[in-house]
Amino acid sequence: MNPELRELLERSYDRYNRPEFIDDDPVSVPHRYTDRADREVAGFFAATLAWGNRKAIVRSGHRMMGLMDDAPADFVRHASDRDLALLDRFVYRTFNGGDLRDFVLALRRLDERFGGLGAFFESRYEATASIPRVLAEFRSEFFGCDHAPRCEKHLSSILKGAACKRLCMFLRWMVRCDDRGVDFGEWRRIPMSALYLPLDVHTGDTSRALGLLTRRQNDWRAVEQVTAALRAIDPDDPVRFDFALFGMGIDKNE
Repeated sequence: MNPELRELLERSYDRYNRPEFIDDDPVSVPHRYTDRADREVAGFFAATLAWGNRKAIVRSGHRMMGLMDDAPADFVRHASDRDLALLDRFVYRTFNGGDLRDFVLALRRLDERFGGLGAFFESRYEATASIPRVLAEFRSEFFGCDHAPRCEKHLSSILKGAACKRLCMFLRWMVRCDDRGVDFGEWRRIPMSALYLPLDVHTGDTSRALGLLTRRQNDWRAVEQVTAALRAIDPDDPVRFDFALFGMGIDKNE
């Protein structure tokens, strides 16, 4: 590995992996909570909304939590039909109230069957030792209940080659653990070394500019390639460089 590249990534990581990063990022939504189950649900929904303008994402994520009485895990488990009907007023881009209601009910079923999001991801990783397999199983399980087909577009399919940026970001939040206070480190049964980079326009463009990625498409094969390059730098925690790559991409465009 080029030592100058390693130093650049380390400097940028140190610059962006800080609590000051939180307020303007979707991770601020689950940071409203201290309870693990609340963080899981809030984090999943914040990640689900994470495309487009970051300020709009954060604003919409906090508004969504308000519609759930600022108790997302309890809302998922116990919301009445009347409570669920109030979600119809929500809209963020193409994710509307009907999608939100179907997602809440899908999470309720997951909670009843597995004991929550974390229990599902941790147990399935222990059984498979493969994040790609877990992502595929999660999507299949998530849509195992009645739902409107239109909402399926809001949960990427790794089996169709999608980069699954939002799911990878959600996993980063819940699995990574360091002394910086950005990610939560709640899911200790999944090693940080198993994570994959949340690949989007910013991280993809920066990775190509730095020679970490040669594939043109931002798909799962690109995720595998760039994550392998980052594992060569830090085998134990390759995804910590997500902050560095995203930050450099944002700075370039401002």
